[in-house]
Amino acid sequence: MRAAIEIRGVEKSFGAVRALAGIDLSVGRGEAIALLGPNGEGKSTLINVVAGLSRADAGEVSVCGHDVVRGYRAARRALGVVPQELVFDPFFEVREVLRLQAGYFGLGREQDAWVDELLAALGLADKAGAPMRTLSGGMKRRVLVAQALVHRPDVVVLDEPTSGVDVEMRGAIYRLCGRLLAEGRTIVLVTHHFEEAEALCHRVAVLVKGRIAALDTKQRLASGKGGLEAAVMDLVRAVGP
Repeated sequence: MRAAIEIRGVEKSFGAVRALAGIDLSVGRGEAIALLGPNGEGKSTLINVVAGLSRADAGEVSVCGHDVVRGYRAARRALGVVPQELVFDPFFEVREVLRLQAGYFGLGREQDAWVDELLAALGLADKAGAPMRTLSGGMKRRVLVAQALVHRPDVVVLDEPTSGVDVEMRGAIYRLCGRLLAEGRTIVLVTHHFEEAEALCHRVAVLVKGRIAALDTKQRLASGKGGLEAAVMDLVRAVGP
């Protein structure tokens, strides 16, 4: 069976800064994997390369068997990305935003039932007719999650999905992730919350200085004294400044 994501020898530099220094990573279908590491170590750059938003200087990336450069349209169709930044059009209503997002993938009103389901699952049903500009930051982030899922992608990338949200919303996202995994979908979680990685993911990849410093199950990485957080911090210190 093909992997959901295949990354081979990926390198990326921005001027003199080497953001990715040869990344090899395979993510299985139906797997949840966390990308951990301090800020500036290459996590967001790697996600941008996987999503086709940034082109690698070297190496290859495929999503569900589709090369992200040569087969961009098919690769992007298989992928849903929840960005870290709050990006939105202030004048569209919530339901309009989701219908437009579905339209980008050639989907029409046949998605309305799924849109309603997403709105309910994310606590947005009573905000369906509200303009985006009237929503709180946490509500806007809920809409971003719904946008990423509206075309039913096989692979979902969550970049700090619970940043700025309340406990209730965090629980809703956890439950939604559980449902996605039960349906056989793949999740890539970028987070600074170690408890989030432990709650949602099967494996953990630790990125330090553009390289994967560790890749293992959460149980093995967290088996030492201090758990997962201590293990990650030890890896960061071992690589050095």
